[in-house]
Amino acid sequence: MTTYITTPIYYVNAQPHLGHAYTTIVADTYSRFNRICGDDVRFQTGTDEHGDKIAEAAEKENVEPKEYADRISGMFRDTWPLLQITPDNFIRTTDEEHIAVVQAILQKVYDKGDIYFDEYSGLYCRGCERFLTEKELVDGNCPDHQQPPQEIAEQNYFFRMSKYQQQLIDHINANPDFVTPERYRNEVLSFLSEPLEDLCISRPKSRLTWGIELPFDDTFVTYVWFDALINYLTGLGYPDDEKFKKYWPVAEHVIAKDILKPHAIYWPTMLLSMEVPLYKKLHVHGYWNVDDTKMSKSIGNVVRPKELVAEYGVDTLRYFTLREMSFGLDSSFSSEAIVARKNSDLANDLGNLFSRSLAMLKKYCDGVVPEPGAEEESDILLRETAEKMLPVYRESMSEFKFHTGLRSVWELVSYANKYIVTNEPWALAKSPDSKKRLETVLYNLTECLRLLSLVVKPVMPETAAKMVTALGIEADDPSVSLLDIGGKWNVLKPGTTMRAVEPLFPRVDVKKQTDKESQQPKKQKKKKEKSVPVDTEGLITFEQFKDVELRVAEIVAAEKVKKSDRLLKLTVNAPEERTIVAGIAEYYSPDDIIGMQVLIVANLKPAKLMGIPSQGMVLAAKTETDGEERLVLATVSGRVKTGSKVA
Repeated sequence: MTTYITTPIYYVNAQPHLGHAYTTIVADTYSRFNRICGDDVRFQTGTDEHGDKIAEAAEKENVEPKEYADRISGMFRDTWPLLQITPDNFIRTTDEEHIAVVQAILQKVYDKGDIYFDEYSGLYCRGCERFLTEKELVDGNCPDHQQPPQEIAEQNYFFRMSKYQQQLIDHINANPDFVTPERYRNEVLSFLSEPLEDLCISRPKSRLTWGIELPFDDTFVTYVWFDALINYLTGLGYPDDEKFKKYWPVAEHVIAKDILKPHAIYWPTMLLSMEVPLYKKLHVHGYWNVDDTKMSKSIGNVVRPKELVAEYGVDTLRYFTLREMSFGLDSSFSSEAIVARKNSDLANDLGNLFSRSLAMLKKYCDGVVPEPGAEEESDILLRETAEKMLPVYRESMSEFKFHTGLRSVWELVSYANKYIVTNEPWALAKSPDSKKRLETVLYNLTECLRLLSLVVKPVMPETAAKMVTALGIEADDPSVSLLDIGGKWNVLKPGTTMRAVEPLFPRVDVKKQTDKESQQPKKQKKKKEKSVPVDTEGLITFEQFKDVELRVAEIVAAEKVKKSDRLLKLTVNAPEERTIVAGIAEYYSPDDIIGMQVLIVANLKPAKLMGIPSQGMVLAAKTETDGEERLVLATVSGRVKTGSKVA
């Protein structure tokens, strides 16, 4: 199998931030996942360096545009190693090879009659560097830049994009996975349901000189999108290089939703005109919000990846972004949320399993992996949990459902920790008659760690490398590098000698965090659960009501409970992850509510419903519509920080 995965090329009018980091971590994780599946993978990223905003930024700094672009592009190139991101190619639109390909394509499309000269007046957004339609405006402003576009009238060259509208619609309908998730496919089809205007692809040199000159008119430069999008071909040596023939048929692009239209409409119609097969898939993710607002340089809420790595560690950042965001939906970033993930998922769960298992292996078996004996029930359940995890993990990772794939991995981590408690190796070590049973338990734990090192490798490469080293396995051993070989049980060879390594994830001391809210989850764990007594008048006091903790929770997964028409099993972030069983299945389907922020009672004593532990209660209002009673989930007006307390 062959994989070609790309990020957008990032515009050099701004330094790298969390949004850039997330897109590139996603592409890097996907490339690493496909490599452990045995695929031949090519992963490309780069920088977009032409256009109005670059010329303006360079002028403000009193430098030439190329000098400015070199500096910012260098920042992107230097950031990726800090995040353990390893692209096979880093492309720049100022590369001579790219300029030559763009001019050759422009000439080809022009000779075909798909580029013409005309006068145009319209609403131009300098931030987007494109003309907007009246329909796209929100209260007269560009929805992304919150500024009114400028009325511009000038002569320019246009690409006959409208010529390929129906052909693109037919392709999308025939290929349901062409744009994912589905909500963005529907958005594209909605846009295409109205007549498509032709695309302005040039700027007169009287207004802009920083761009690639049109090969058929040296008084114009090409419009930034007709330049930038072609990078996906340039990086493969289009049109004659073997890399183009090998990788382009499987091309997959990863983008944020703000550039959906150029990638889902401009780019495919350009390819149709060029008579180049369309890319295979377009994967679209949501925004990272900070303080409930999309990151923006003008607002000043930009989060820098270099600072996050210094504060929390690279693998914590990679895990947090992939685990926290449901791909396609918006998500919220906060220091409290990342600390909660590190202390709970990484330090308490995986880190504790790793440290306890290897400490017992060293203490009871001199650090040498023993030969296992006959399986007992708990051993079988551990193995079956691992075997059930693997297909869910493989499917989720291949479909960009990273949070689901990681949740399945952590179910194995959780069960392995319970396996230790159930089998009590420290008790087995006290009796010579239990030696073989002790060796079986320790073998299974080390085998579980080996398998975990393989499946966390795409997400947390440094952590996986530490685990492999500790287990005494070489990094290129198929048991820790190839899913088809390593994704089995009883693969670890008895007699393997472990090596000493440092703990995987030292806990963050929340008491040292400047934000007092970061301590809240700890306080709640210590707090005694209380019911709310009602006095003789049917009223409760304010002091009594304060015992009820209401929080805003985001639903990240939902599924129907088997053998129940009424119950849904919800996975929510509040901000820690918890399971809640809710009696809303008659009124909501799982797809309806993923991504919804709801109100929950967070400090109810856990209870089991249909055998499923439920850690809270969602709030809903009873109402009547057309004489029929229904439940409507209680939510909030606008996005708020996940886990916020309701006052």
